[in-house]
Amino acid sequence: MMANRRLWQTLGVAGGVAGAAGAAVGVGVAARRRSQIVTDRRRLASEMSAGIPGALPAGRECSVTADDGVRLAAEEIEPAGGRTPALTVVLVHGFALDRRTWQFQRRSLAELGEPAVRVVLYDQRSHGRSERASPESCTIEQLGRDLDAVIRTLAPTGPLVLAGHSMGGMTLMALAEQRPELFRERVAGVALISTSAGEMGSAGLPGTLLSRHNPLTRGVGLLARIQPSLVRGVRRAAGNLIWSITRRYAYGNQAVDPALVDLVDTMIGTNAVDALTDFADTLGTHDRIAALPALASAEVLVAAGTADQVIPYSHAERIAAEIPTATLVTLPGVGHLPMLEEHQVIDDALIGLIQRAAKRASPKGPKKLRRRA
Repeated sequence: MMANRRLWQTLGVAGGVAGAAGAAVGVGVAARRRSQIVTDRRRLASEMSAGIPGALPAGRECSVTADDGVRLAAEEIEPAGGRTPALTVVLVHGFALDRRTWQFQRRSLAELGEPAVRVVLYDQRSHGRSERASPESCTIEQLGRDLDAVIRTLAPTGPLVLAGHSMGGMTLMALAEQRPELFRERVAGVALISTSAGEMGSAGLPGTLLSRHNPLTRGVGLLARIQPSLVRGVRRAAGNLIWSITRRYAYGNQAVDPALVDLVDTMIGTNAVDALTDFADTLGTHDRIAALPALASAEVLVAAGTADQVIPYSHAERIAAEIPTATLVTLPGVGHLPMLEEHQVIDDALIGLIQRAAKRASPKGPKKLRRRA
């Protein structure tokens, strides 16, 4: 997810919030009603979509050990046809999601002809198939160090393109803050999609909800720890409500294929509620405007939808203003997940970024920064 405000923290706690209401009116009745609704919805999704394209090609499953010992689930995808890759692309997902966020991009990048690229994906700590981390380690700073560990392990040499969505973009900024020399020496391209460099409390979900001092956030996290089975049951009972919230805040187009909503709903549901609330403080205090100049040594793509209710489009404009050489891609009417909602636009933008980055990384490539289009 990611990010800031209106959805992913809302959705992260929505299982508990909606759950409490569900329990009050009768979990049993809600569960039976939800069962029928889910059956109808899944049938509709099946009729409208043959599935989520992009799950292929299959990658090589592996794991990376973070510097504090947490195991991160990862995946490597080699170029189709056994071609030699010119660079490695690392895709970093956002808050409450996992690497399935990049369902479409994994295929388009693996099939890219010129230049051929390796693709590395991983699940952030306490997300997806990665190991659950301690609450105190769930910080943007640690996520930056985790990305560094992934690069050292799976892409120790050669030029890089780093792409981050929402909290994944914040992870890239943290790494730039920690290791600016990596960006000068190896990172040839950076994509910041639907993300923020700071001032999270100025727009979107009120900053108080992202604070651990908020009794709602704190209470939901505590309940999930001491009564996990109750929270899971309530989450299931309120599933249709959460699905509707997901569609509203993830996508700008409310007529989006239900299968795409199912995908996001499944990713969010995979993550433990209290694991998500562990990130409340770090999202609310994220401020890395000062780290943005370190990215200017690379080709930079900034992309966001104007209907993003999680991280307002103005945050993308602020990032682009701080990096005058960046290319800003605006997606009218698109929500927080453009790589799913308008995947072809994002695919094309990423491929263009990769092609520019490959030229920059080439010994014969241009030495001057490319000006913003």
